[in-house]
Amino acid sequence: MIRAPAFLSGLGRFYIGLVLVFLYLPLVIMAAMSFNVSPFYQLPFEWTTEWYVALSDNDGLIAATLNSLEIAVMTTIIATILGTAASLALFRYDFAGKRVLQALLFPPIAIPWLISGTAMLIFFFGTGVGRGLHAILLGHVALALPYVIIVVSARLATFSKDLEDAAYSLGASAWQTTRKVTLPCIAPGIVAGGLFAFAVSFDQFVVSYFLATPGQTTLPVEIYAAIRKGFTPEINAVSTIIIVFSMSLMFVVSRFFRFGGDQ
Repeated sequence: MIRAPAFLSGLGRFYIGLVLVFLYLPLVIMAAMSFNVSPFYQLPFEWTTEWYVALSDNDGLIAATLNSLEIAVMTTIIATILGTAASLALFRYDFAGKRVLQALLFPPIAIPWLISGTAMLIFFFGTGVGRGLHAILLGHVALALPYVIIVVSARLATFSKDLEDAAYSLGASAWQTTRKVTLPCIAPGIVAGGLFAFAVSFDQFVVSYFLATPGQTTLPVEIYAAIRKGFTPEINAVSTIIIVFSMSLMFVVSRFFRFGGDQ
């Protein structure tokens, strides 16, 4: 194996370090400010937990957070099941228009969410679906599905059909083969697709903003409304809790799955 010169190796580590600092420093500052007594980021830093206490009394922010979690979990379940089933169909069967369907998975990812949100608002009103949490759920599932299908399909691309053929030759049914052979082998891809679906749903602002009703909002919409009224460190507090939860979830998942490798 060719080894890079010490100077280039050190430069690479320095560059990666800068990237990590750029990504994580704002999060660290925000988390630190959630424990600062000053609501205006004034220094010196004085430790307090009053913003977390105030957060526990902020019914609007808590309700929006619960709405986001509920919608994100439901989106993850629905999109993962439908996306995995669609990926298996695309993997196992050849049919007319298959390549076209696969190509059509990418435009929804590339189209700006502002356009998607406007289109969904018009479509839902035209079909009588209307606005509300049910409409937000439908919109989030539609946005998350392409991510799940692409990720699971990428995992299936490394899966050998010979394993399924061997299971069939031993008398296994299609369902038994799927449950005991295929799904365990592509489990890391399914989990990764589910994480993408959760992230897309929980972080989605534009579609949620267009489809939410005044009494039913998600956390991104509530944070946007709170910032417009006047910033409060309670937003830092809830954001810190979400960051800790998200990173803990990722660490737990990565403990059991090696993404890009074997389980």
